[in-house]
Amino acid sequence: MTGTLHPVAPESAPTAPTLRSTRVRVPGEQSMVALLGPGDELLRMVEESLAARIAVRGNEISISGEPDEVDEARQLFEELVRLLQTGQAIDRSTVRQVLRMVRDEGPERASAVLSEILLTHRGRTIRAKSLGQKRYLDTIRANTVTFGIGPAGTGKTYLAMGAAVQALRAKQVNRLILTRPAVEAGERLGFLPGTLHEKIDPYLKPLWDALRDMMEAEELLALVERGTIEVAPLAYMRGRTLNDAFIVLDEAQNTTAEQMKMFLTRIGFGSKAVVTGDVSQIDLPGGRRSGLKVVQGILDGLEGVGFAHLASGDVVRHHIVQRIVEAYEAHEATRDEDG
Repeated sequence: MTGTLHPVAPESAPTAPTLRSTRVRVPGEQSMVALLGPGDELLRMVEESLAARIAVRGNEISISGEPDEVDEARQLFEELVRLLQTGQAIDRSTVRQVLRMVRDEGPERASAVLSEILLTHRGRTIRAKSLGQKRYLDTIRANTVTFGIGPAGTGKTYLAMGAAVQALRAKQVNRLILTRPAVEAGERLGFLPGTLHEKIDPYLKPLWDALRDMMEAEELLALVERGTIEVAPLAYMRGRTLNDAFIVLDEAQNTTAEQMKMFLTRIGFGSKAVVTGDVSQIDLPGGRRSGLKVVQGILDGLEGVGFAHLASGDVVRHHIVQRIVEAYEAHEATRDEDG
């Protein structure tokens, strides 16, 4: 029997990926060295981080590749140029922050976040370095009481102190009160050598260190002697009403529920408070429940109270700290899933 021959349809050729190219022109007044780094070290860092192909000729940056990759690279360079136009220096940390924000933070421009200066001292600027930090500062400005909750290195305490010093200099408050609970990991105060002041001082040292970053030693000493700035353990707040003050409670994960209530009810007229803490680092003895964990369920949604949650993406210390925080978060999530 003779069979009928049917033509075989040719195999469809694989669709070639859609490629795009674009150019970013750097204004003549902006130095390409400032943008690309000495010896093009920042350019190499960008090339290693992105899949797009990048070529530089004069003050023009050519970018080619798949559309998403080209858009990402274009936004990165445009935001870096905007930062240069505000007078900010570009370094490896800035490139990492802008790239992370371009990738993860949606429509808000990285340059708008990173160019807002909170405080300047000795040529150094204190500012938000991530969208999470910017929202934290916005929450502080908008509320009477703000809770800044997040892991180590996210700038919770430092930015709160910066906001406090800024408020004092703008005469929005008459004094700063900075406090911490004296809860120790592994040692008890009674067994440590020295006077009560000498025993407590190590717990307050991070607050003093931040203040020294923000003002001259002579100014700080004069403000402390006049009582304009007070740094003291949380126990010293009991029985007081704190009017016209900017109050920062640091390490609040180590307060009990009773201590947290005591602190919050000290706030007087014309005052603002910021409470910072990391609920993954609780040192309370005997399995006591952290006041910072309890308070959100009580105060969330209350007018004048704001909660700002920072995460590993807001870590602004050495980039290895961000990786460490992310590794711990992943480990905790796996442990929770395993029950």
